[in-house]
Amino acid sequence: MTTVALFPSVLGIRRGVLDAAELLEAEGHTVLVVDLLHGRVFDDYPTAMAHAWEEVGQAELLRRSTAAVADLPDGFVVAGFSMGCIAAVHIATQRRVSGVVMIAGAIPVSALGNDAVWPTGLRAQTHSMLADPWREEDELLAAIRDIEAGGGTIEVFDYTGAGHLFTDPTLPDEYDAAATAAMWEDVLAFIATAS
Repeated sequence: MTTVALFPSVLGIRRGVLDAAELLEAEGHTVLVVDLLHGRVFDDYPTAMAHAWEEVGQAELLRRSTAAVADLPDGFVVAGFSMGCIAAVHIATQRRVSGVVMIAGAIPVSALGNDAVWPTGLRAQTHSMLADPWREEDELLAAIRDIEAGGGTIEVFDYTGAGHLFTDPTLPDEYDAAATAAMWEDVLAFIATAS
């Protein structure tokens, strides 16, 4: 079994993240849910983004993500939801991880600056809705290029629909039960082969 570090979206640790942790634990994995926002949970994106980017700031969010996984042994999987994808990719450049899962996002490692490069041989997945208003095709293509340039591999999973955090049942305008079920089938298979 594998240890999985989960990084939440800008909305904080909501039901979708807790559901993910429960599902992974039921499969026998050890899960660390990283609280990047120190207990803050939001219901709307503008307020959440103002808090994360203006009050906390990206440098502090990355510092918190690094500190949160400091005691984990090498070889864990990192998984991020939306903003949490930034933390997951950052950790992949700092620690020896065995896989990266990006949900509702795809972050190119080059966006982190500091000459960050994708680790050779590291596998990744990205899962998102095709009509997600936050989806950026240029960012996805850049993420694919960075990963392949670093000698890694990435699987891209697209779902029909427009929800951003489509795995969170407390966001009825975004949630998609069928896409969530399909996603977890592929994510669980990915994590099961991580080493």
